[in-house]
Amino acid sequence: MPTALITGASRGLGAAIARELAPTHDVLLGGRTNDSVAAIAAELTSGTAWPCDLTDHAAVAAATGSVTHLDVLVHNAGIASLGTIAESSVQQWRDTFEANVFAVAELTRLLLPALRAAKGHVVLINSGAGLRANAGWGSYAASKFALRAFGDALRLEEPDLRVTAVHPGRIDTDMQREIVEGEGREYDPGEFLTAETVARVVRNAVETPRDAHPTEIVLRPVPR
Repeated sequence: MPTALITGASRGLGAAIARELAPTHDVLLGGRTNDSVAAIAAELTSGTAWPCDLTDHAAVAAATGSVTHLDVLVHNAGIASLGTIAESSVQQWRDTFEANVFAVAELTRLLLPALRAAKGHVVLINSGAGLRANAGWGSYAASKFALRAFGDALRLEEPDLRVTAVHPGRIDTDMQREIVEGEGREYDPGEFLTAETVARVVRNAVETPRDAHPTEIVLRPVPR
């Protein structure tokens, strides 16, 4: 079977993507530690834990060394640290770009030989914030705009690869609950996309026949 590596696969959208791809792929389940992905690895018979702190570049280099052929790379891991520009520290900006941009760029760079060998597919889980910045979302949106630029450049530089940017609206996940709590609002999961819906879109992109290149997909919740 083809092989797919999914970062941030321990829960939420990453776990949902792993479930969608597992019937047709050997799935490498990215997470910070073995414990963090133990539950999803036990659930999926084709899933293998791939523990690695993606912001530790030496650890990433070691973890990717044995990957020689990779059909799908899904960049799902990331952080959302919100606040106005007046409230945001330099460290917040650095941490956000380290997780959402630099880690993506370095993992992709190290896996390019394996992706080239497979004529593989890179899927970037971006955000609506990668298309439009709202107040209070400055550092996060900037990182997602940068991620979009990274994908555009990669698509042109590596014509044998397919590069798909997925821009979902807000998703019903634990991270979303934390964001809504920070906004001081009551959480209503019906306001948001489900992780399963977005995961299905990722699977559809991966399964798109090779005569087509799904470059950018935008999803929005249906207003209630």
